[in-house]
Amino acid sequence: MKTKNYSSAPLPFQGQKRRFVKQFIEVIKKRPGQVYVDLFGGSGLLSHVAKSTHPDAQVIFNDYDNFSQRLSNIPKTNILLSDLRELNKGINPDAKLSDSQRERVLKRIKQENGFVNYITLSSSLLFAMQYVKSFDDLSKSTFYNKVKMSDYNADGYLSGVDIVKDDYRNVYSAFKDQPGVVFLIDPPYLSTDCSSYENYWRLKDYLDVMLCLYDNSYVYFTSNKSNIVELCEWIETNTGGKNPFNGAVTQTMSVSPTYNTSYTDMMIYKYI
Repeated sequence: MKTKNYSSAPLPFQGQKRRFVKQFIEVIKKRPGQVYVDLFGGSGLLSHVAKSTHPDAQVIFNDYDNFSQRLSNIPKTNILLSDLRELNKGINPDAKLSDSQRERVLKRIKQENGFVNYITLSSSLLFAMQYVKSFDDLSKSTFYNKVKMSDYNADGYLSGVDIVKDDYRNVYSAFKDQPGVVFLIDPPYLSTDCSSYENYWRLKDYLDVMLCLYDNSYVYFTSNKSNIVELCEWIETNTGGKNPFNGAVTQTMSVSPTYNTSYTDMMIYKYI
């Protein structure tokens, strides 16, 4: 049975590559890989698109942010959101909740046992681009009536994809010598809000990822705010170091997360 081709992740996820899906498909069609390794799997969107585009290829999704746990709990999340819709009935869409309405919502959420999808709740209750990962943080926030009116569904989203959860360096080491491997590399962006990711990233961590680019086929994502391309060019020019982006092709896209902020998203790819 043919599964749905998703053009965006089935659950809210900060930094997913939905804007680059069409370009990404064209890039991986240029020279099909036998193995695609999604080192920083995030929402799994790159893994899903790679598998949908090349069904016979092996696709490895490194579930760096434990997104599969959120997917497996969609039925539970849908029940909670259904109850929140009922509680917010009569409130205008996007309207700010009063103190009493907010307390009513918090009381319902507090009744949940076990896993709670706070990232999805953030999308349903908080101002745009705000995310929290705990009840304590949620309880300190201003609420708005932004609950999605239909249920979430992820049927077939990661069908045929191999899921692992490990340090990206271990995953890279396990597959770097595989013939026909293409690494999909979308680390948390430097100098960009990464509040919903699992780890804090320093400059050293960001630079360490460059080691996965040397002598490999890759599709790499960054933004102009990182200045990583310029840094690698400077290192090559002034120290004689090897620039991992030599011979690579860059595609860009302007992104405006809010009405007064913008940056340039970059997809850089290279086949060897």
